[in-house]
Amino acid sequence: MLKIAIYGKGGIGKSTMTSNLAASFAYLGKKVIQIGCDPKADSTFNLLGGHPVQPVMNYLREHDEDPESIEDISRIGYGGVLCIETGGPTPGLGCAGRGIIATFSLLEDLGLFEKYEPDVVLYDVLGDVVCGGFAAPIREGYAEQVLIVTSGEKMALYAANNINTAVANFADRSYAKVRGIILNRRNVPDEEAKVRAFADRAHLSIVGDIPRSDDINRYEDLGQTVIEGDPDLPISRTFLDLAQKLLQDKE
Repeated sequence: MLKIAIYGKGGIGKSTMTSNLAASFAYLGKKVIQIGCDPKADSTFNLLGGHPVQPVMNYLREHDEDPESIEDISRIGYGGVLCIETGGPTPGLGCAGRGIIATFSLLEDLGLFEKYEPDVVLYDVLGDVVCGGFAAPIREGYAEQVLIVTSGEKMALYAANNINTAVANFADRSYAKVRGIILNRRNVPDEEAKVRAFADRAHLSIVGDIPRSDDINRYEDLGQTVIEGDPDLPISRTFLDLAQKLLQDKE
């Protein structure tokens, strides 16, 4: 099983990267779970035609009891991807990190992985926070690898460095390790050189290079990934190539 947590600065495009990777893995015939770990609960929109799945924390508040099955807190999206969102607390009344911990505990109790037997699990994690509940996806065997999404923008690279440092500090606890960087281009001056310089300093590889593409925005407006929209587009092939690379590296 390939288990990847995707981190990066807020707004850097993690959900876009994650959902297009999930769709790519599914297109390649893999059984995929995507778990959004953000109170906004918008990670899986583009796998579900733009229609949200009810977040786990919302379900627990509304029903005041645990769900009886995975089906109560998930929906099947494009390519059979099982979509789950942790959600978060009522604004101002709780900690989103604790919501992630509660969700993961519940998913274990429901036997998610034993029942579904996925080939790939993707965790889309809020912003650049790698502490408390937001570290849950990279500990205790949930994820084995971390992908850091960044552009060449100063604050994106700053966040990427913080994430890499935090994960490295967990190295002696058998947590997930950073697999590499996804460069999500914003077309800033000298972008590739800046990101490559950071990668060299951090001893990381750039595993994916995603160009800016109007096609991504066009299909997101339709609630789709580019893989669903047109798998033959150049941008779709870029995601598919990245998915194949990650699968081959796992093997």
